[in-house]
Amino acid sequence: MAKRLGIRFLFPLVLLFVVLLCVDGKRFSDDNDHKMRRGRWEGKLKMKFYHKTCPQAEEFVREIVSKKVAANPSLAAKLLRVHYHDCFVRGCDASLLLDSVAGKAASEKEARPNRSLSGYEIIDEIKSRIEEQCPKTVSCADILTLAARDAVSYQFGRPLWSVFTGRVDGRVSLETEAARDLPSAGANFTTLRDLFAESDLDVVDLVALSGTARCGVFSRRLSNFTGKGDTDPSLNPSYASLLKSKCSDESQRLNSSAVVGMDPTGPLTFDAGYFVSLLQHKGLFTSDAALLTDSSATSIASLFQNSDTFLDQFGQSMIKMSSIKVLTLGDEGGEIRRNCRVVN
Repeated sequence: MAKRLGIRFLFPLVLLFVVLLCVDGKRFSDDNDHKMRRGRWEGKLKMKFYHKTCPQAEEFVREIVSKKVAANPSLAAKLLRVHYHDCFVRGCDASLLLDSVAGKAASEKEARPNRSLSGYEIIDEIKSRIEEQCPKTVSCADILTLAARDAVSYQFGRPLWSVFTGRVDGRVSLETEAARDLPSAGANFTTLRDLFAESDLDVVDLVALSGTARCGVFSRRLSNFTGKGDTDPSLNPSYASLLKSKCSDESQRLNSSAVVGMDPTGPLTFDAGYFVSLLQHKGLFTSDAALLTDSSATSIASLFQNSDTFLDQFGQSMIKMSSIKVLTLGDEGGEIRRNCRVVN
């Protein structure tokens, strides 16, 4: 799910560098790095997977994404959010990109948490260009993973993390699974922690990966938190007043069209501003405020107020997230789609 560009639900809205941070007296990055190097993708994904079969693939992704984000900076957050929502359902297999097919169960795109996602057309454009040069070679799952990294990295002029490639695309996409597996904006800390743990992501990753958001998603916190016309008491009062003013148009609030940045310090800048705001009790969603109900998560958020620390750990967490339940060549149920929206 930050604008911190936001990855989420979380806006949105997740190991390249070793960050030696101390939480409750324990170093966590060394353990994460060892776990990933020794198991998660070893022998499956690797750097420059397409070096011989489609050497220009990563260049094509970077070129198109950079052009799009330069023209519309908000696309960085949108592509990151699509990647996040894809990985938490069936793993990072591009199942989210599949359109529904008449007469069959609705796809992940139709699930309520995914209805506001956008940026699919950029993946389509990249895929079309790569297919012209290297037919049936580069997966939609790898394209989406690279596009998310390049979109977020654009403002820095350098890649913020490494992308290991070699994924293939899944053939199953179900609305019901997305509705079940995606973290909710109203989730408490225990629910968030458990959902992340199911994907082998820890509290550090949860905080690092924890935007713009639509008023309809969080309006209950502002005006009817307990069903009595009240405001969530965990929300900073001045921030609550600001949000109410931005979401005051009744027609916009009801149809969820009014949009608010999740980080009031700088909505189009990817940095540590989200954590500065969070610790001032200006987290937009209940799930944001939930991070402050756990001492370890609060300690991590405090450390992430330093932008360099946050960016390093964010890159590590993104590598972990992008390796969730990946399918690779030879795995049952995987393929290289010719069109990211339909199975072959």
